Amino acid sequence: MSAVLFGSISTIADTSELQRQSFNKAFASHGLDWQWDRDDYLEMLGQNGGRDRIAQYAKDRGETVDADAVHKTKSEIFQRDLASSDARPRAEVVQTIRDAKTTGYKVGLVTTTSRQNISALLDALNPDLTSDVFDVIVDATDVEEPKPSGAAYEFALAQLGEDAAGCIAIEDNVGGVEAARAAGLTCVAFPNENTAKHDFGAAQRRVEQVRFEELESLIPSR
Repeated sequence: MSAVLFGSISTIADTSELQRQSFNKAFASHGLDWQWDRDDYLEMLGQNGGRDRIAQYAKDRGETVDADAVHKTKSEIFQRDLASSDARPRAEVVQTIRDAKTTGYKVGLVTTTSRQNISALLDALNPDLTSDVFDVIVDATDVEEPKPSGAAYEFALAQLGEDAAGCIAIEDNVGGVEAARAAGLTCVAFPNENTAKHDFGAAQRRVEQVRFEELESLIPSR
């Protein structure tokens, strides 16, 4: 048995722009005159963790903010707006999951975002994609260290009873690729709308669509 591990919610459905807009709405809600345009946000996506992006941005501006509170508001806005959005699974994702399961692979969603964000996404994608297709779902509460630490992947492998050599990770950001590689996984870069220009040289391959046959061919033990 082997596993295909999707590394973020934006590998399932491209929510990156909705995330950026949610940050800006949260800033306004907290009385901050911040506005992250796409160029700003693209640069920030090299760092994992929205709360840390807020804290670093405040530090760079010489301002003091409650990063936890702002990020909490951002998450609430994101979950609300996602529910009313027309979010759909990314190209070939549903078919790839079906093909993987049919072939005997396990499938996981391995993130360090909140369980609430994951639930909001899967609610928005229902019935195209539901939680029961995943053999493991990892969120921020499962590990002490967020990506780019490999802890989330190591936790997922332990839960699945699988060895890294027989599994493949799909990631849409550089920090996620670092996490997958740190855990010893073969990694395919599947950039989202806002990470398309990032350097994914550490991944074994970069794709614009995920296809199970291509994923399977990259796993050394297969």
